[in-house]
Amino acid sequence: MKATGTGVLATGLAGCIGTEDGDDGDGGDDSDGGTTDGGSSPDSVTFGQPASLTGTWDFLQPAASAATDLAVQEINDAGGPLDAELTVDRQDTAVETQQARETVRQFVNSGDVAAINGLFSSEIEPLWDFLQDQEVPIVTPWPGSTFLDTRGGDKGTDDMGDDEWLWRTVIGDTVHTSGAARGMLDEAGIEKMAILSATSAGEQGWTEQFTDWYEQLGGEIVKTVTAQEGQASYQSQLNELFESDFDAWALSFALEDAITIIQNWSDGGYGGQLLMEDGLRDTALIDEVGETAEGAWIAAGSTQGPNYDQFQSSYQETSDEDLHTWAVAAYDATNVLALAVHHAGDTSPEAVQQSIGDISRPEGTTVTTFAEGKDALDNGEEINYEGAVTDTDFTEHGNVWGDVVVERITPGGFETEFTIPADELKEEIDEY
Repeated sequence: MKATGTGVLATGLAGCIGTEDGDDGDGGDDSDGGTTDGGSSPDSVTFGQPASLTGTWDFLQPAASAATDLAVQEINDAGGPLDAELTVDRQDTAVETQQARETVRQFVNSGDVAAINGLFSSEIEPLWDFLQDQEVPIVTPWPGSTFLDTRGGDKGTDDMGDDEWLWRTVIGDTVHTSGAARGMLDEAGIEKMAILSATSAGEQGWTEQFTDWYEQLGGEIVKTVTAQEGQASYQSQLNELFESDFDAWALSFALEDAITIIQNWSDGGYGGQLLMEDGLRDTALIDEVGETAEGAWIAAGSTQGPNYDQFQSSYQETSDEDLHTWAVAAYDATNVLALAVHHAGDTSPEAVQQSIGDISRPEGTTVTTFAEGKDALDNGEEINYEGAVTDTDFTEHGNVWGDVVVERITPGGFETEFTIPADELKEEIDEY
């Protein structure tokens, strides 16, 4: 399916850790992805978008789709990159590794994809070598995995020999687990915690990162209980967890299981302050257990970057889907790629890859929309795109920084409890 600014589009979630898979020997097609002939403008520019149209994370699809649609519409209203129409080719991967491999291969072999906008951690990690061999830039709003803390980006050099072809417009797990841990200790004064975690890779990754930061900052994790997903009841695991003495407990499960656990927790009358991982920040949680979980906290990356207010106003005019961090990051990913194409002057993946850092780092005229960026580039200026979810000042590894917000759950939605600024987190994270 192709979209030019409207339609139902989707992607999925992040933070999932896979196993090393390596390359299958297929380096893909070395096509230039539709490079302009003799400097003339192409009729269209296409980005491939691997999407979670089905699968575990499809509940995050509507807002991400709407935000991407809005970006495409705004880009085309401003004349498009290289004065061409931007189109997005979305294909379902269901966040399954093999399906993602085939989807990426299709994008590359089609010969008309300048870049890829999407992919989850659980797709990226096992396909890392394969993705590198494709030599097509990927900007994704989804992956939180620490696997990418030192992988990706252009390494801050002009030498493409050290490029790793993947960038993300959402903060990584290292940042928001650090923020959550700091918030629990410094803001809430909670010195002892317990954790109930799923055994899936993404949830285990969150648990391990949170534990490391919390204990490094001086807190104590008195007990961690793990459980397989998909159970009808988690009463026995809650019984085991609450045998210990702690000030608060954390929950790291996907949405459907988390709803069951919260209902079991309420029915059992366990009490205690609850903290939930970022993947549960969705209106479906409020719809299902808003009253039951009232007063619980959820820690996630802030959705409010430099251009958030302008983006939100436009978004609310075109969609009634409730926003989440990854949706806003999808808007930024689309704009970053479109501006990189326009900066590059052609649609070859190599040229687009080399331009991503150029249009998004602090040097140059600050712009917050594609229209502003295109005008500045056409006037011969260098630009610094600042996004709706973060300032998109990519690190050498293709990562972004952002604030972490701890919100309180109410029957009507999420209300900010406290914010941990990105500048504080930069001081304690060595490499990212």
